[in-house]
Amino acid sequence: MRTKKSTYSNSDIQEDETHNSESISDDYAEDIVDKREQLEKEQKQNTVMNNTEESLTTISEQSQINDVTNLEIQDIEGVGPTTAKKLREAGIFSVMDLAVAGVEDLAVDINASKESAASFIMAAQKLLRESDVLDKEFITAETALKKRRSLLRCSTGSSMLDDLFLGGIETQAVTELYGEFGSGKSQICHTMCITAGQPIESGGLNSGVIYIDTEGTFRPERLEQISSTRSIDPVRALQNVAVCKVYNSAHLELIVKNLGKYIDDYKAKLVIIDSIISLHRAEFSGRGTLADRQQRLNSIMHKLLRISEIYNVAIIVTNQVQSAPDTFFGDPTKPTGGNVIGHASTYRVYLRKSGENRVAKMIDSPYHPYSEVRFTINEKGTDNVDEGKKSKKE
Repeated sequence: MRTKKSTYSNSDIQEDETHNSESISDDYAEDIVDKREQLEKEQKQNTVMNNTEESLTTISEQSQINDVTNLEIQDIEGVGPTTAKKLREAGIFSVMDLAVAGVEDLAVDINASKESAASFIMAAQKLLRESDVLDKEFITAETALKKRRSLLRCSTGSSMLDDLFLGGIETQAVTELYGEFGSGKSQICHTMCITAGQPIESGGLNSGVIYIDTEGTFRPERLEQISSTRSIDPVRALQNVAVCKVYNSAHLELIVKNLGKYIDDYKAKLVIIDSIISLHRAEFSGRGTLADRQQRLNSIMHKLLRISEIYNVAIIVTNQVQSAPDTFFGDPTKPTGGNVIGHASTYRVYLRKSGENRVAKMIDSPYHPYSEVRFTINEKGTDNVDEGKKSKKE
């Protein structure tokens, strides 16, 4: 009996040990599987986090590259501390300012040769291209078309006048409005001071406005009236406009020279100069000063054109007219400034009176149709005429 009992007990113990060992091995295997699954999850999480961190790093690096404010003058190739100091003394504080500078003016300001000045300007433009601020020197027409379709356009306050511009006054261009007194030049400018501050989906630029007044025609009361009539907060509308009163031609040239700084300070996407030639026309009288006047105007216009493209802003300049006594047929009025202003302007629009209304006619454009529209001026600024119809030249 003892032998049987002991045998039974030993077998029982062996079975128990076998069962325990099997259960232990099962638990051990399950633990290994759980640990493997946990490790795999941790590895996946780490991979996702690493990828996220890498993507965030890439985005942050790209944003730093695209942020123009991170670019300093000393980052430009060939510009050392001494040259950077000279540039700052000449009023050039950023890479953008140097990129839009003129060769001759820069050479005089920093007391260097024209070749050195040109190399600095080209180096600044190269840095902006490498930072994706400017386009490459050569791009395909398809890329250029996509870029043009993404340009912002600002409403003039009249949908019919916007149709003349195929959607409004566009950025990266200089738009010239010329006409005789009372034709509506300043009224369009006052209206656009209000529309430019509106959201983009409402036809605005959602930005500030710089108004350079050379004729003393700017009236804040008019802005208050236009904004109130259009159900826009007049206080915010007036705060959105920075006005500069210019007293002589040298002052205007100085303002245009430092215009990039003012655009950054006031976050402006619309710059208005009303008017571009009144001061030069008054100060440079007689044929003896004509060449000097035209050269100064040429410098201003080309500076504005470069600023509009690099800073991505819309620039409007108003121009006066003069009579041509030798014209026997047609309208004897023609814009002042000659070919200098005409060639430098991207779009040229002629404004004239038509009874109580006004007529705007596209005179020169790279792609706009040569058509004209009628509009009116009332408490809302520029507005549509009910019976106004756009007639196209055939």
